[in-house]
Amino acid sequence: MAEPSWQETIRSRLVERNAKQTAFASIIEQYRRLAQQTKLLKERNASLLKAVGSVRPNPSSSTVYIPGTAGPGEDNPVRAAYITSLESQISSLRDELASVYKTQGQNAQRLLAMNETLREKEELSRIDSENLRKARDEIAHLRRKVDQHNEIMAEKDRTAQVLHDEINTLQLELGQIEERNQVLVKDNAKLLQRWLDDKQAQANRMNEANDFYEDMRSRHQAVINWQGEAQPQNTPAGTALGTTVASQTGNGVREEEGKIVTTTAGQRSPPETRQDQSPNG
Repeated sequence: MAEPSWQETIRSRLVERNAKQTAFASIIEQYRRLAQQTKLLKERNASLLKAVGSVRPNPSSSTVYIPGTAGPGEDNPVRAAYITSLESQISSLRDELASVYKTQGQNAQRLLAMNETLREKEELSRIDSENLRKARDEIAHLRRKVDQHNEIMAEKDRTAQVLHDEINTLQLELGQIEERNQVLVKDNAKLLQRWLDDKQAQANRMNEANDFYEDMRSRHQAVINWQGEAQPQNTPAGTALGTTVASQTGNGVREEEGKIVTTTAGQRSPPETRQDQSPNG
């Protein structure tokens, strides 16, 4: 998990402070050592000067050097040794100072390089911080989009469930309608068959009636022809004979209101009326 931005800022600033404080640590250490050595040399020089000043004239010793009594060409050995020591110390100090200056110059170059590197790192850090901020903003935006998509998917799931329930209901209704349709088809087929049977029966009755009518008509025509043949000989007798024959047979044909009515055994059958029946009977 990434650290918060303020913690990262504090850490980077502490690192920068430590780098700045330790950049001149070697130079400071060398100056400290130089100061200590200078202090020691000063103390040494002060002790030597004190030793020279403590020398007094000794009358009982002819070999003791008395300060100020030597000639201009003669040198004091203590002073010469002291000067030689100081010169050697000065030379070493100069060498050491030169090395210190050299080290200081190197450290200055290193400091410049480190400052340049630090500037580059700060620029990279700034760029990374900006990229991190953009990435966090984009992540927040994508999270919001994900939440919106989740809500949309949940709504679609609910809608799909409702549609699924409606489809199941419609399928049940369709099954019931198909069952009723099959029942109606079977009933319609039965009714159609009954209607066809009834029409067939009516047609058979009509055919029988037509056959009977044709038979009666032919008989009537035969009777008329027979009466016509017998009338020239004896008309009254023929008429009476025809009437007698018709009454004896008990069968006759007459016209009533434009319809042929047949009688059987002296009884008149009711006229047959045609009815248009529907397929349902």
